[in-house]
Amino acid sequence: MPASYAYLGPEGTFTEVALRTLPEAATRELIPYVSVQSALDAVRAGEAEAAFVPIENSVEGGITTTLDELVAGTPLMIYREVLLSITFALLVRPGTTLSDIKTVTAHPAAQPQVRNWMKANLPDVVWESAASNADGARLVQEGRYDAAFAGEFAAARYGLEALETGIHDAENAQTRFVLVGRPARPAAPTGADKTSVVLWQRDDHPGGLRDLLGEFATRGINLMLLQSRPTGAGIGNYCFCVDAEGHISDRRVAEALMGLKRICLQVRFLGSYPRADVRPEEVRPVLPGTSDEEFVSAADWVARCQDGRF
Repeated sequence: MPASYAYLGPEGTFTEVALRTLPEAATRELIPYVSVQSALDAVRAGEAEAAFVPIENSVEGGITTTLDELVAGTPLMIYREVLLSITFALLVRPGTTLSDIKTVTAHPAAQPQVRNWMKANLPDVVWESAASNADGARLVQEGRYDAAFAGEFAAARYGLEALETGIHDAENAQTRFVLVGRPARPAAPTGADKTSVVLWQRDDHPGGLRDLLGEFATRGINLMLLQSRPTGAGIGNYCFCVDAEGHISDRRVAEALMGLKRICLQVRFLGSYPRADVRPEEVRPVLPGTSDEEFVSAADWVARCQDGRF
């Protein structure tokens, strides 16, 4: 396996900035790819050790392109996550003024984060989506568009200047990125972990989603992301992407996954990995007996009963 990380490029994306915060990135060749799909396919094909891609932002929620790629195709696994605070700059060719701007571009995930600013400052400008924010900057450099929303750090890379900086509709906006590789044994638990899965129902019935969520709730496991995605099998057919507090080696998390495996048509394990915010998971006693210690104690009791030692 080559000692390289693929990432959503080109150079100058927020993804690259977030990737370089990982200590191991200094020891890998970092290779930009034109899309999330191509970066993940590089891992599946053995061309890269891992891929680093955006998966969620605090304004719009899950990044559907990444979620759909993890839902379908050859299974991959999340190993790390990074949170990056996001503010945009309006990048233009030197000499451009606001009144000159008729077209603007950026990654689709950027639009909800600058929509109100555009309404107030560029109400008549035409928006066109780009493969990434840095690719939008490149297209402005080439003269395809008048301006791009991107990181201010991308201006020098593409010979542009920041006409406006600090652009954001929501204070403290963040994007979450994940390091994705081929399936392997999860890293040891840290006490501040997250487990990600995809769930498919056996059939559509009243209370179906409640049944899935109940496997977490009865064990006091908090969910951090719940997003439905169409399966492609027709209107009304969805799977559910879930991030839960805890690690698969935690007894209560393992038992929740076993319960889901029993009742679901399919469960795809996407990994257990350290939380970027380093907040330890908290057992919420929705029902008595939801601590890991109580799950271990109950399992020991069953074992003693099986051995006639009760």
